[in-house]
Amino acid sequence: DPCFLPIQISYGLFDSNLSDKAQFPSLYQLAQRDSSLHRGMVQLIVQFEWVWVGLVTTDDMRGEEFLWNLRGDMIKHDICLAYTEKIPVSERRYTESQDMFMTRIVQSSVRVIIIYGDTDSLMILRFSQPLYFFLWKVWITTSYWDITMRPMIPGFKPFLRTVNPAKYPEDILLKEFWCSAFKGKEKLGNQEQNECLPNASLEMLSLRFFDMTMSGFSYTIYNAVHAVAWVLHEMFLVASERNSVRYGESWAPQPWQLHSFLKKIHFNNSAGDQVFLDDTRSSEAHYNILEYLFFINETEILVKVGQFIPNAPYGPDFTICKEAIVWGWFESKAPHAVCSESCGPGFRKTPREGELICCFDCSPCPEGEISNQMNMKHCMKCPEHEHPNKERDRCLPKAITFLDIKEPLGMTLACVALFFSVLTALILGVFVKFRDTPIVKANNRTLSYTLLISLTLCFLCSLLFIGRPTAATCLFRQTTFGLVFTVAISSILAKTILVVLAFRVTIPGSRGKIWLQPRVSNCFVFLSSGIQATLCGIWLGISPPFPDIDTHSQPDQIIIECNEGAVLGFYCVLGYIGLLALGSFTVAFLARSLPDTFNEARFITFSMLVFCSVWVSFLSTYQSTKGKAVVVVEIFSILASGAGLLSCIFIPKCWVILLRSNENTQKCIRNKSEGKRGKHSV
Repeated sequence: DPCFLPIQISYGLFDSNLSDKAQFPSLYQLAQRDSSLHRGMVQLIVQFEWVWVGLVTTDDMRGEEFLWNLRGDMIKHDICLAYTEKIPVSERRYTESQDMFMTRIVQSSVRVIIIYGDTDSLMILRFSQPLYFFLWKVWITTSYWDITMRPMIPGFKPFLRTVNPAKYPEDILLKEFWCSAFKGKEKLGNQEQNECLPNASLEMLSLRFFDMTMSGFSYTIYNAVHAVAWVLHEMFLVASERNSVRYGESWAPQPWQLHSFLKKIHFNNSAGDQVFLDDTRSSEAHYNILEYLFFINETEILVKVGQFIPNAPYGPDFTICKEAIVWGWFESKAPHAVCSESCGPGFRKTPREGELICCFDCSPCPEGEISNQMNMKHCMKCPEHEHPNKERDRCLPKAITFLDIKEPLGMTLACVALFFSVLTALILGVFVKFRDTPIVKANNRTLSYTLLISLTLCFLCSLLFIGRPTAATCLFRQTTFGLVFTVAISSILAKTILVVLAFRVTIPGSRGKIWLQPRVSNCFVFLSSGIQATLCGIWLGISPPFPDIDTHSQPDQIIIECNEGAVLGFYCVLGYIGLLALGSFTVAFLARSLPDTFNEARFITFSMLVFCSVWVSFLSTYQSTKGKAVVVVEIFSILASGAGLLSCIFIPKCWVILLRSNENTQKCIRNKSEGKRGKHSV
């Protein structure tokens, strides 16, 4: 029966395993629940951005449980344990092996060290090294290492001031502690009591040897003693009321009789705190964050700089005054506790193979990505309308770009287009003025006029490619270009065919001369242009060009351009022009040696060679060019090919018309023609 088991009252750390009443029915724990200590420590570490810490703990179940909980909470905040040193609980005395163990801790590069254990198990840390060894690191210890402040029990400090071995000669432990505290680590040997400063006071000891403030263990022992006293008092009163105790008789209850009273005991101690022994009513411990200060004049003090209340809402549960913390004689701010230096904006963390996540290298963000915070694991892409700056730490708005007529390149191309269109119009004027001269009448004046008008429109249509693309300009610029160039090339092809037919049909009255009539060549031009118009109509009907935005071709620009819609339609239009040009070049090349003063075959051959070279170059460049450079290439091709046709076909004629008018007569032409034919016959 559990009621007959002896009573056990624990004043040590709260152990959840001991709360199992099935296994420990007669055990009572007075300490508060301590399940949130690791959370408070991790929050303290997070506050100062420490990620590389060491741990010293006892090698027992309690130390293993704390290590497990602490490591689990550290993983959530990307904090790493650089090492874990475990102190065997059986080796609490100073030994040479422990000296090596302590030296290994102090000499490591880890700046922040967590210590978990009670006073007895961690006594090695108090005496194994000089005090200055601890000044270069931050030591975070638990409240059970005699550095916490509990509500002060009245009369506790005055009592401590009067304690000495002379007053309590029967207390062997007090004498041993007294000599150890006042004489350092010297062996006691046969020293007499008066050699251990019997008139000294505990108040003379430094804080690291003895704290006059009541520790957690002392406070719990005090409550345990008072709880038992209260229970005995209550039991005595009950026994007296039942007349179980007569006057003069002694009263000695059995330990098992205390169970029913201990379960219900509830009182306020002399500090005003509630005391009860029921584990289910035990509250979660609240933690004060204390800083231990040691001054040059050998004075010491504990200063409260914050607190951790586990049951409070997130945020108010943890408070700390960083400004009140004194970091040491040589540092004015919190030290760094990292394995690797932080990666600034523009860089990302690259884990080192086989090492903890806190040890990493810093790599620049890839092209097109940024990182705008410290220690980012991954870089991120900018929105489509923004681009990274050179440092790759922020996104900048992309510049909106297109071939603007206000910029130098756009203005230059526009001026060149206007120049050639005016020049072509002037040549057309010259041909109209001298329309009755032999050189103009040769090879069909109507075709010459058509060709000059179409070339003028070719130069002017390049202006549709300059400026911000709109729905109208996108819809008409390629189709206009295709139609006017088709008219121009088909006119040249018709002129070339006329040259060949003029030499083939030489018999007077022959029916073949019907093909030399102007309306035949005009019909040819009309039909050729009609085919191109049909292709353009199909293109516009299926998928017409439209204004579009390109955010990918240039990393720092938003390109406003015309999307060609059905790209196949664009290539069909261009391919048809190329087919006509190839036909003109072939016919002209074959007719280049025909004798005649005004034989245009040689000029057409050369003009078609220039035309084809320009557009073959355009096709290869068009595929590899991006942005507004595509528009520039197409405008250049239009102007270059148009200028080639104008220069090769019409400039030589204008030279004769304007500067050698004596050669532009029928007599001169007949003489030269007869001379060339005779030479050809020979």
